[in-house]
Amino acid sequence: MRNILVTVMMLIVVAFLFTSIVNDGSTGLRRNISTHGTQANSDITSLRP
Repeated sequence: MRNILVTVMMLIVVAFLFTSIVNDGSTGLRRNISTHGTQANSDITSLRP
């Protein structure tokens, strides 16, 4: 029973960390990757041979 409780608590902590780090609206990792990807794409398309 104790092992199940520890496992459930660890899953809750992992879910909380995911939502607070990766999926945090305007300051999360997903937003930063999207912003930098858009900037890199516009930099590449603006190159002239």
